[in-house]
Amino acid sequence: MTETSDNGDENKLIAERRAKLADLRTSTATPGEGASSAFPNDFRRDSLAGQLHDAFGDRSAEWLEANPARVQVGGRMLFKRVMGKASFAKIADRTGQIQLFLQQASLGPVYEAFKNWDVGDIIGASGVLFRTKTNELSVRVDGLRLLVKSLRPLPDKWHGLADTETRYRQRYVDLIVNETSRNVFLTRTRVVRFLRNYLDALDFVEVETPMMQLIPGGAVAQPFITHHNALNVDMYLRIAPELYLKRLVVGGMERVYEINRNFRNEGLSTRHNPEFTMLELYLAYGDYRDLMDWVEKALRGLADAIHGSKQITYQGREYDLSLPFRRLTVEQAIIANNPGIDPMSLRDVTYLRKVCESLGVPVNQHAGAGKLQMEIFDKTAEHTLLDPTFVHAYPAEVSPLSRANDADPFLTDRFEFFLSGRELANGFSELNDPEDQAARFRAQVALKDSGDKEAMFYDADYIRALEYGMPPTAGLGVGIDRLVMFFTDSPSIRDVILFPHMRPETE
Repeated sequence: MTETSDNGDENKLIAERRAKLADLRTSTATPGEGASSAFPNDFRRDSLAGQLHDAFGDRSAEWLEANPARVQVGGRMLFKRVMGKASFAKIADRTGQIQLFLQQASLGPVYEAFKNWDVGDIIGASGVLFRTKTNELSVRVDGLRLLVKSLRPLPDKWHGLADTETRYRQRYVDLIVNETSRNVFLTRTRVVRFLRNYLDALDFVEVETPMMQLIPGGAVAQPFITHHNALNVDMYLRIAPELYLKRLVVGGMERVYEINRNFRNEGLSTRHNPEFTMLELYLAYGDYRDLMDWVEKALRGLADAIHGSKQITYQGREYDLSLPFRRLTVEQAIIANNPGIDPMSLRDVTYLRKVCESLGVPVNQHAGAGKLQMEIFDKTAEHTLLDPTFVHAYPAEVSPLSRANDADPFLTDRFEFFLSGRELANGFSELNDPEDQAARFRAQVALKDSGDKEAMFYDADYIRALEYGMPPTAGLGVGIDRLVMFFTDSPSIRDVILFPHMRPETE
């Protein structure tokens, strides 16, 4: 790639390419360019670049000459060098790149046309494999087609698409020119495939539940609102699939999971996108400790599958997933990160308000001790949890769907899993007492009435489902985007979402 651009230069190049396309549209006799159509669709490949390198990469020049392999390849031209009567080009397909060697003697008039083609054009070529004097596996081309005329120049090969915002807005260009970006999304696919295979082997059933809901439930978050015209009702994009998946457990589907999108009307950051992917699963006859063990085993297996090692480097720091994952309570995390705090006063509302005030944390006047504890935890402890850590024993006040701890009803049998200072998973023993759940929903409604936009609605049908009886169950949610961030060494959630949400472009 040799084309560069400020806006003026780019506009000039685009105009030149449009003129070439216009000539192509009116041409009726240009050899090799498909005179009947400027965008022909009758070319078919029989070989891919990566497959050719795998099959012939260790074959010598002599072997290739003695055993001619005819191939038909196609892809986007990323490089061209014209040298009089002979030229070189490189094309890329979904598996990699292959070099083309073109000669005027073999191609005739189409060789002259090729000289006028541009980097970024999509071309098809046929010929025989050989090795150049520099020992590069190449195709000696004897047939050549222009399949698609590219109207916009690609970024300069030495700089790539370096502007972060442009990479996110024009992901299609990012994927063309940045191999690192392509590999991130290939790894994302492998992560999701591993989790599916892992759960399928454990007899879990993958299901799909509604994304548009009359009552948004399953998480403490602010929903997006839409309107269903035929029913004439407001609906909500789901913030979590939890309550529907637990309805399935009531119905006898004892091991279920879903990998799909959730939507939360919250801010944009390196860790948050309003549309994100979650794995959520439910295991009947299990508790939160079973799920902590599951997360630990799954992450080790995932590390081996993706990197072939349990030692992972993320943003310059080494993580050893072979070591036992740390486990501590919320209150232990608060004490460890707040020297001088009184451990005996961690459930005293007045005392906790003073601690929040000293930390500069604004709190709702209706917040109880559990909510205040979490404000302190979020401010002082979460970012310190770099190595794999399970934080458990969350306050019931902030865990409206979790089962209360038998020994201490202030707490629930809930955990969150942290890695590199961010939450990756949330799991708990499910609350299956319908009367307790109804009371907690009512408490959430009171919070909503007091101005808490993230508090839950009262879901009467879910209470009705629990009244039929849900077996002892454990549930888990895993943030796929953040998990992929870790395994691809990506600093921002936007690096692992193909088309992240952004502010509209300004003219």
